[in-house]
Amino acid sequence: MSAQAPLLVYDGNCGFCTRAVRFVLTHDTRRGTARFAARDGEAGMAVRTRHGLHGVESLLWVETVDGEERVHIYSDAVLAVAIYLGGIYALLGRAGRIMPRALRDPVYAVIARVRKSLSRGASQCHLPSSQELARMLP
Repeated sequence: MSAQAPLLVYDGNCGFCTRAVRFVLTHDTRRGTARFAARDGEAGMAVRTRHGLHGVESLLWVETVDGEERVHIYSDAVLAVAIYLGGIYALLGRAGRIMPRALRDPVYAVIARVRKSLSRGASQCHLPSSQELARMLP
């Protein structure tokens, strides 16, 4: 896997966030390069430290463009993931960027605040395949 493959940093203690990772794994059929790291894991902490994001409660989408690491947070991270996935998701992601961030981020904040209650009742954990495990960073 390329060192320039994008990285999704997520809350590893949140069922909603884990389902989001599963969604990306399931729908990442075009590229299959995205990597994943729990926010409090080694790779997630390293990204948060490099970019001064320890207090940020958000998914992080990290990509390298022209040798420069760029981090998307809040609604920008969700839209960047959608665009990465391609197809209808990319269309939705681009359409979402039409809405000003000042309107998108409060919606993201509400969902982030209630995300743990949205995942209650999950009866089983997802056991990643060996290919999926290879995309997970410590």
